[in-house]
Amino acid sequence: MFVGTLAIGNGVFYDWFAMHFPRHEAFKPWQIFTHMFMHGGADMNNLSITHLLFNMFALWMFGSPVEHVLGAKRFIFIYFSAGLGAVALQVAYHYYDFYSIYQGIADLNMDGELLNKIISIDASEGLYIKGEILSEQMLPLLEQYNFNADLINQSSFKSLFDLNVLARSSMVGASGCIMGVMAAFGMMNPNAELMLIFLPIPIKAKYFIPGIILIDLISGISGHSIFSPSNTAHFAHVGGALTGFFVMWYWKKNQFNRNRWN
Repeated sequence: MFVGTLAIGNGVFYDWFAMHFPRHEAFKPWQIFTHMFMHGGADMNNLSITHLLFNMFALWMFGSPVEHVLGAKRFIFIYFSAGLGAVALQVAYHYYDFYSIYQGIADLNMDGELLNKIISIDASEGLYIKGEILSEQMLPLLEQYNFNADLINQSSFKSLFDLNVLARSSMVGASGCIMGVMAAFGMMNPNAELMLIFLPIPIKAKYFIPGIILIDLISGISGHSIFSPSNTAHFAHVGGALTGFFVMWYWKKNQFNRNRWN
């Protein structure tokens, strides 16, 4: 998928396979699965390579012992379940943000189809989304749907701009799946000692992995990444980890005999 992104181009490949906000016109149902195989960037920059290699390394390091105990079929189940849990929580959080912002234009009684077209406008120029581009491209749509543009004041336009920014965000990567596998590893090996590269102090898995999840939760709620890049989908990490934890908790309680667990 990474090579495909390089070969076909970032724009087209991302439109097809990255996970878009469901109200955005670029959203397709298969993106719920395909985004797990995508990774940030298509220009071979350091961030994209790091994202890909880190996930591959984490999959090998935590996935190997988990698969050894669970077997291939259960490992695949927990891997994709964590990916689905990741996208579910991240999208739910985006919908929470969406409807919070939507209150700023609720009085406009704007047609839902018109709103979806407005939030799907590509108002970007380089790395930035610009209000003047959104305004320019929005006017023909308002005329097409016979909506009175004079009803949109500065405050409601800001809400439309914020909705456009939110709806244009996309999610890629296997990090949610990896977090689910990490949670499974932690339940299997709670006393295994792990350490961060920048903090070379051994920490038991039963403290290390919940700590990582807590950092993601705090980062997601506060909107400020503590260790990860600013565009990290923190709630996807939390959703993947929680899914992996609950699947393993259920299996440990109901499906495995004493000979399979320490």
